[in-house]
Amino acid sequence: MIEIVAPILIGLLYVLLNSPIPEPHRRRFNAVMVGGAGAAYLSGGALGPWELVFCAVLTYVAFRGLDSWTFIGIGWLLHTGWDVVHHLKGQPILPFAHGSSFGCAICDPVIAIWCFTGGRPVWTRRRVGTRPPGVPGTA
Repeated sequence: MIEIVAPILIGLLYVLLNSPIPEPHRRRFNAVMVGGAGAAYLSGGALGPWELVFCAVLTYVAFRGLDSWTFIGIGWLLHTGWDVVHHLKGQPILPFAHGSSFGCAICDPVIAIWCFTGGRPVWTRRRVGTRPPGVPGTA
């Protein structure tokens, strides 16, 4: 059970830690993160030249993600698929942690769902004494 719950919590923590970053920096930061995820398996080389192809594809998706949360979400879902392939092949993302690719395959869709909703912050800062947007009496 912990093998499933922990990756979900890690994905939620990732979302929480991204919330204070203001837009458009939050989107750009996440585009860089998904681009880096594309290179995560390069050093293992378990899938030979396909590792380079995947890295190139995710680099393109990350580039498009600089202006689009949808592309960032697509990138995380692509990485989820790559995690599954590596898990089934027995070549985890962390060689010393056999279930690391399985965990990553659970964590990544949590982040992708958040990206598909526009990567909105979980909380917003308001000045003391101001009403939230949409409350009657606000300007």
